[in-house]
Amino acid sequence: MAEHAAHGPLTGLKVVEFQGIGPGPHVAMMLADLGAEVVRIERPGHQPMNPVVERARHRAAVDLKSEEGQRFVHQALKHADVLVEGFRPGVMERLGLGPDVLLEANPRLVYARMTGWGQDGPLAQAAGHDLNYIAITGALDSIGAKGELPIPPQNLVGDFGGGSMYCAMGILAALYERERSGRGQVVDAAIVDGVTSLMSFFYGQPHSALRTTTRGAGLLGGAAHFYRCYTCADGKEVSVGAIEPQFYAELLQRADAPEELREGQMNPANWDDYTEKLAALFKTKPQAEWIELLEGTDACFAPVVPLDEAKDHPHMKARGAFVEHGGRSHTAPAPRFDRTPGTIRDSAQDGEEVVARWSQGS
Repeated sequence: MAEHAAHGPLTGLKVVEFQGIGPGPHVAMMLADLGAEVVRIERPGHQPMNPVVERARHRAAVDLKSEEGQRFVHQALKHADVLVEGFRPGVMERLGLGPDVLLEANPRLVYARMTGWGQDGPLAQAAGHDLNYIAITGALDSIGAKGELPIPPQNLVGDFGGGSMYCAMGILAALYERERSGRGQVVDAAIVDGVTSLMSFFYGQPHSALRTTTRGAGLLGGAAHFYRCYTCADGKEVSVGAIEPQFYAELLQRADAPEELREGQMNPANWDDYTEKLAALFKTKPQAEWIELLEGTDACFAPVVPLDEAKDHPHMKARGAFVEHGGRSHTAPAPRFDRTPGTIRDSAQDGEEVVARWSQGS
């Protein structure tokens, strides 16, 4: 049976989302998973592109340039708690839906603007994508192998790490502040800002051969033999992250590693040679045997699991990290709450009915 009832700590929160791509829909998904009622304003004829990220929406096809569409959107936003939009700066203003207009009609509205470059600055009006945004923050420069070009980290670092997560946090912070002031405000969530914040650890640490953001170097950048991935005899891969001496010792002991690896763990001069020795060792057994030897111990080990197989990993299954819903595997709502858990819900083309209910105060 289709699930429509909202549950979770944000039950009762009314959100209007304007159709977009990347981080904006992910923000709305997270709010909806935790109970918010999300009306999604879509272009007429639009079909959902991603049934997981676009779940739990009350969809409404709206021509924003028509008088009827304008009336509907203004009515929805008069009663909404949150607006989420991801257009270039100025687009909402040209549509007559800028924050000055909407906050005058609804002073409690939290107006979240999700962009890559931000609402101002010399690049604000330029087109771009995740890779471009993380390129100017210093994050992309550190990702990849020594002597090779940077590797795009999917769009996890920009769109979702520095984008949607910071936008969602900004929305919740503005809602908390509204409890004291009674007033909403604009949240300028820029991916360049969020990724720069994500890089705080690296900006703040003393730079050395151990702790560096030089590509392919340093303890966390892929150079250390004890913090990297290896190929097994069957071509499958494993990860090791045994940084602390006691964990490193356990890894070597359980893996029956060469004795010389036990000395000079933190000396970067040893890392290339030790990497070769561990690479040769891991190629002596298939992944399943390494899992049997190392997983669940303090060796800081995990197999590298393909995305389509992650739901079948025993730990992920025990945690219920994926949920079967509507014949499809969905990511479970996160984080988790003991009293008010989130819920996977279906989307429906009933945005008009929901806004009408908002207008009636129910």
